[in-house]
Amino acid sequence: MIIGREQQSKILQSLLKDKKSHFIAITGRRRVGKTYLIDQIYKDNIAYRVTGIQNADTDAQVINFTQKVIEYSKVPLIGTLRNWQETFIYFKAYLERLSKRKKHVIFIDELPWIATARSGFIQGLAHLWNDFISKQPHFILVVCGSATSWISKKIINDKGGFHNRLSHIIKLKPFTLRETKLFLKSRKVNLTDNAITEIYMAMGGIPFYLEQIQKGESPTVAIDRLCFANDGLLKYEYENLYKALFDYPENHEAIVKTLATSQSGLTREDIIKKSKVDPGGPYTRTMDDLITSGFVIEETPYGRKKRGALYRLIDEYSVFYHKFIKPNRNSGKGIWQQLSAKQAYKIWTGYAFETLCLKHIDQIKIALGITNVYTENYSYRYTGSKEDKGFQIDLIIDRNDNSINLCECKYYNIGYKIDKQYAANLQRRKADFIAQTKTKKLVFNTMISNHSIVKNQYSLDVVDSSIIVSDLF
Repeated sequence: MIIGREQQSKILQSLLKDKKSHFIAITGRRRVGKTYLIDQIYKDNIAYRVTGIQNADTDAQVINFTQKVIEYSKVPLIGTLRNWQETFIYFKAYLERLSKRKKHVIFIDELPWIATARSGFIQGLAHLWNDFISKQPHFILVVCGSATSWISKKIINDKGGFHNRLSHIIKLKPFTLRETKLFLKSRKVNLTDNAITEIYMAMGGIPFYLEQIQKGESPTVAIDRLCFANDGLLKYEYENLYKALFDYPENHEAIVKTLATSQSGLTREDIIKKSKVDPGGPYTRTMDDLITSGFVIEETPYGRKKRGALYRLIDEYSVFYHKFIKPNRNSGKGIWQQLSAKQAYKIWTGYAFETLCLKHIDQIKIALGITNVYTENYSYRYTGSKEDKGFQIDLIIDRNDNSINLCECKYYNIGYKIDKQYAANLQRRKADFIAQTKTKKLVFNTMISNHSIVKNQYSLDVVDSSIIVSDLF
């Protein structure tokens, strides 16, 4: 049973009925469900399926690929294949024997692991597609890999044999809150919206992580078991996460670690200074990898172009690992209940809830009734001066209907109560934003919280619209 992925499933299923061959690239973070999607949609049509071997040399990859051809063709191989050119000749002979009366799916999973440097695999696969598969009506070639940046460079944006050859590019993202709830329900795990939010902030919408949650567990128990128990899956997941995606992950891990300590993003200069990554090509390539792979986003401050951009780590698990798992690796089971009662937890929830809101802009727009209005999202930070205090805005929704929403994201155990001082701060911040940006648009104060804002004279005066986390489901 596939949860969510409606649009992707519709595209994949439609290709089975088309009377020509198609070439599809599927990208997405490790554990996000790429392989599961293909296996489910194309389970009755897979004519060949191979998964690359991590850190194996060319000889091992050739043997693995060849062995799979033998399994599917049920024809023993006489002799030995010495390179990819010979392997693809053998593979083509198998494909030529397949019936033309149905669609046949060729699924190459973890392609970056198979295509070792200077092995000739990419050139061989491109030739097979251009010379044979594309000229047939009955094939679907699917390539897949967690190393999204590698797929983008070598396949999607290739200037050689794969240039403009792809029929479809499917970028699989983590589940939204709604999809997370549906997924957990399908596994008989029934939790409140706030409980799901708490879990989501720690591990994101990664299906493989979510399927480890057991029926009857509270968020505290589930997080403690998965992240802090000696055999907890997520206690050691980080050690393989970036190594599985990038050949030389040291710079990636250094930048991720640096960003995990920031509450509101860092500039390029701050990241280079703190991470000690070389500011030239190494930094640029690494940051491009992290953005392309969906771990980091680049935020443009309101009223600016590229200059002054902030970079923010939005992979929930990576943030949670550096904030809590790594510093408490030796504490063992039961520690999370203690940690979640401390001030560091409250600070983290504020940051994590902001990230959650950034990932659910479409749902926020639905709640605001502006689904069909074109919008752009920004952050804003005014450092202030001797005369006036600085301020920061979590999320700005700049609308094409001559309006702006200044969003305040608040995560509390109970409904947030706006007092006189906080109301004055919101009013002053709104006035200062208008003064500093010189905007002529209507400006609205919008509260987004996990519980309803307590209604009183101050909330009625300063809050133009409020959204609770259940609206994001």
